[in-house]
Amino acid sequence: MQTFKVPVGISNRHVHLSEEHIEILFGAGHQLTRTKDLSQPGQFASEEMVTLVGPKGSMPNVRVLGPARKATQVELAATDTFKLGVKPPVRDSGDLSGTPGLELVGPAGKVQIEAGTIIAARHIHMTPEDAEKYGLKDGDHVKVQVNGPRAGVFERVLIRVNPNYALDMHVDTDEGNAFGLKNGDLLDAIIE
Repeated sequence: MQTFKVPVGISNRHVHLSEEHIEILFGAGHQLTRTKDLSQPGQFASEEMVTLVGPKGSMPNVRVLGPARKATQVELAATDTFKLGVKPPVRDSGDLSGTPGLELVGPAGKVQIEAGTIIAARHIHMTPEDAEKYGLKDGDHVKVQVNGPRAGVFERVLIRVNPNYALDMHVDTDEGNAFGLKNGDLLDAIIE
């Protein structure tokens, strides 16, 4: 059994938008306004926010992350889904077929997506060099040990390998709160 340290990043509900949907929601020619860089190189939180509207209710002020993506994707924590009245599956980012849709409302317009709402699968980003060092490949799974007063183990943590990534584990707010985590905590990833 081999272990390595990985910092954790807790991901709140957010939206990734396609170029087309950015223009519909915020106006023709609109570009996202970077407010804060995220842990992954090139990724950022933008000033822009949307309101999500589901069958049971709405959720205002949901942050848009940039840059633009090929397809619009909404990432929620399980507790968010009750307010909106949707039942998205746990999925890897970008795996959107068969997922529920939502209405997104911005200052310049609204968009109804037919699919694209997920609860993001917990995952670890790493470079090919990190993957080689730990004997892992894209799509592998590891366990991650959390110590402290709310100790436990995350099972089936997906490994995502890309030269543009930085070593970081992403969990949603429900998972982070359940284990008493905060951004930057170092956890032990376990390779069996």
